[in-house]
Amino acid sequence: MQSVRALKYGLPFVLFLAAGYAFQMRGWQVWIPMILVWVMIPSLELLIAPRAENLSTAEEEMARQDRFYDYLLYLSVPVQFFMLYQFLLSMQAEDLTLWERTGRIGAMGILCGSFGINVAHELGHRVNRFEQFLAKSLLLSSLYMHFYTEHNKGHHKRVATREDPSSARYGEMIYTFWFRTVIMGYLSAWHIAGEECLKKGRSKFGIHNEMIQFQLIQLLFIGLIYWLFGGWILLYFLAAAGMGILLLETVNYIEHYGLQRKATGEGKYERAMPEHSWNSDHMIGRLFLFELSRHSDHHYLASRKYQILRHHDDAPQMPTGYPGMMLLSLVPPVWFAVMNRRIHNFGQHP
Repeated sequence: MQSVRALKYGLPFVLFLAAGYAFQMRGWQVWIPMILVWVMIPSLELLIAPRAENLSTAEEEMARQDRFYDYLLYLSVPVQFFMLYQFLLSMQAEDLTLWERTGRIGAMGILCGSFGINVAHELGHRVNRFEQFLAKSLLLSSLYMHFYTEHNKGHHKRVATREDPSSARYGEMIYTFWFRTVIMGYLSAWHIAGEECLKKGRSKFGIHNEMIQFQLIQLLFIGLIYWLFGGWILLYFLAAAGMGILLLETVNYIEHYGLQRKATGEGKYERAMPEHSWNSDHMIGRLFLFELSRHSDHHYLASRKYQILRHHDDAPQMPTGYPGMMLLSLVPPVWFAVMNRRIHNFGQHP
């Protein structure tokens, strides 16, 4: 019965099918993944009411122990790299128009963000080394391996504070946030990795530094693509990976915008609680993103697996699902008009 319930989380694999179709087609059809993600899903989430109910204690325990949920995540790793290979092959066609190339890059960018980073986010919180390896592998497909270091050892400690590069501040536009979070998050990952080496009595500049390992792996991966497919195809891949990175950082923007933890001392803050992350119970977004939109509970208890994340009544709620909120964030005046009012109504102030 639990495995049947888990099948609903197979819905994100529709994105693989849509992207694979786009890689083979021409004309407007190469834009089907973009239409699905940015038109169809946001429109449906405006029409379908969110569902806030949680699993019972017994159901939650059964879901937690059911390995089928994990197998779906594992499956996404080989499929992601297969689709990346198909993308690189498809971009070799010399008669593609700019319109068609852009559509295919957009399709691969969606995969980089939704699977290359989002599924890696889920697996990266696991304590099993195999699952952590899978997380890092997925991040390689988006050239964002340092996310593993910064997110787990930086963001979760500093969330909803001014010290956190991934928490958007009240009144901060997404376009300035992109620059701040990408640059400062990368530098933060270097700092964290270096400090870990020093604690273990190792040099910050040696091969044991996790960030040095990540840079070497990513450079080898880029070199392999260049060797097999050439410079232009590499540029197309870099564009898709860049889109995946911006999708992730846009998600970071909407998840914590304007929310702040109270300081309890110099450099210390109250525990991260459900009220320090924006939550969305809209079902389609929840399924397509493996429950990422139940973000309040994720920060409250990061070890909780995606299939048993809970709704909290005291968490601030988004007016729609993640895809719609991401689109809204791209129009700062409208975003501020909607979200700043919610922040004040929720009792938080800049």
